[in-house]
This record gives sequence, structure tokens and C-alpha cells, in this order.
Amino acid sequence: MNILITGVAGFIGSNLARELLTQRHSVAGIDNLSAGTRENVPAGVRLHVHDIRDESIAELFRGVDAVYHLAAKNCLTDCMNNPVETADINVRGTANVLECARRAGVKKFVYADSSAEYEGLQEFPSTVDHIAPEGIYASSKRGGALLCESYRKFFGMNVTILRYFNVYGPAQDFRRVIPPVMSAFILKMLNGEPPVIYGTGDKRRDYIYVDDVNRFQILTLTDTRTNGRTYNVGSGVSHSVKDVFRMIEDEMKTGLKPIHKPELPNDVDNTLADITRERALGWAPQVNIQEGIRRTIEYLKSKLHATRT
Repeated sequence: MNILITGVAGFIGSNLARELLTQRHSVAGIDNLSAGTRENVPAGVRLHVHDIRDESIAELFRGVDAVYHLAAKNCLTDCMNNPVETADINVRGTANVLECARRAGVKKFVYADSSAEYEGLQEFPSTVDHIAPEGIYASSKRGGALLCESYRKFFGMNVTILRYFNVYGPAQDFRRVIPPVMSAFILKMLNGEPPVIYGTGDKRRDYIYVDDVNRFQILTLTDTRTNGRTYNVGSGVSHSVKDVFRMIEDEMKTGLKPIHKPELPNDVDNTLADITRERALGWAPQVNIQEGIRRTIEYLKSKLHATRT
């Protein structure tokens, strides 16, 4: 198939592209490189450096069979500090990508939604039928999802919505001011510095390894049961931040102790996916968190070594 990925230079997009190439699909990508990097993009991907809000990208959708729309502004702090730009990218940008896909007759459209849709709920595990987005990022992703639902209903587009939980693994964006917790801990500890825990460390997250995410994303290409539906992409298991630190320390054996700082604003207490619907398709997570942590440590070791030589 001819497949187009927006946000192809980012964490999930680059890993997805790599897996699609191994399955002999033809892969092109759109990325403005504001967060992703060229080095993330696998050889064999036709990279087009454009902004998803640019109407000129329409020509890139010709002859495309499937679109994975992963491009978004997704750093929570940045989104809160710049809500207008967040809405412009995540809502207007999504509208532009949807319209380009519709006009080109794309057969399958997969929208990257977020577990942030559940942030106002206190019932766990989270099912796809109940949402309560509150923050700027969550609201902007809900706006994009509503557009997807409108295109599905009024234009007959074949859209599948995937709500990603805490995805981790190789190529995760460790360059952020506040990196995702896995990368943040490992990088500090590789540098001989104590990692930072914001708050008590009791907050719990559903962590899902990127290879398991890839398997579900690719399943949506061929399994017609996914057409027009929404899915959680999580592990169905939650771990506290303190648990994650202990697992990383058990692997690295640095002897370092974490430093505690005040809670980050708008940081939810818990995420946990109900994956009953996903298991019914024959999919289940295969990489447990201990193995995922080992792989992530090795990746970050190699990146850190490369920057020092």
C-alpha cells in the first residue's frame, strides 16, 4: 500500500514508518521538524518538510491508500502556554489533513487521539465511551476527533480513532524541557545525576511500548472490524512513577536517589486503559515494562554515546 504519515519524524511516526517499510509498504511522510528530527526518519521514507496547515500539501495525498495522522502539538506545558497555536495545529491542521485525504479519495484514515480525553474522569479503567477532556491539549485533540467523526458521517470517510496512552521506547522525544518520565529518568541516571520526581511519585500511568502500538496501528490497515471505531492503545496495567524509578534503578544499579519537586500543573493522577475491545481483535501487548525499560536504556545509551564522540 501507499501510506502517508503526518508527524513522521516524531517518536511514534518514525517507529511506525520503520515497521511499515519492513512489511514492504511504500511510505511517505510530512513533518515540519518543529519537534521531530531528520535522523528519526528511516531510510526509504520520502520525507516532505511541510506544515500540516499548509494547503499545498494536498498534492502529496494523490495515490495514497492510507493516512496516519500523528502530527500534533502535544507537550502539555507548551499547549497551556500557547492555546491559540495548539488549536491551530491540532484542530485546523487536522481539518486540512482530513480535507486533503477526502479530495484524494484516501481509503483509510487513522487519527492519533490521546488518553488525555479521559483526564476529568475518576473511574478506571477508561472505556472509549466515556470522556472528559479538560486541558488545552485534551480539548484540541477532542476537536480533531470531532472533525474525524464529522468526515466519517457526512463524507463517508473510513476513519479509525486511536487513543494512545503513555507510549515509550526508542526515538521518544528526550529533548523536551521536561522529557517523558522514562527518558527523563534514564538520561539523568546515565549522566550520574539524580532523577526528578514531580510530587510524591504516587501518580500512576498506563505505559505501552511502541512496538505494541505499531502492531495495533498496522492491524487497522487490514482488519475491517476497526473501520469507523475508536480504540484505546494501552497496556491495561498501570505503574506509579516510583515503580518506574525502581525498575530503572534495578536495571542500571546507579545507587542514585530521586529528587522531589512540586507537582506539574494539569498532571492527572491516573491513566489506565480498558483494552477489552482491542483484545477482541486478537491484539494484546507483548512487551512487558521491564523488557521495554531495558530496550529504552540501551537506545538512550547509544544516543548519549553518539553525542559524546
